[in-house]
Amino acid sequence: MKQHMKNVTKAGTDIDDVKRQNQHSGLTYNQVKQLLGDQYIGKK
Repeated sequence: MKQHMKNVTKAGTDIDDVKRQNQHSGLTYNQVKQLLGDQYIGKK
């Protein structure tokens, strides 16, 4: 019987759970900077 082992860090953080939550978290910092920059240039 093959047992599924959780993908965790040494500190015990569940990496797969973090990745799953990140998919639903919205824009990244760099995406926001790019969006604001594009809007600023478009107004000139």
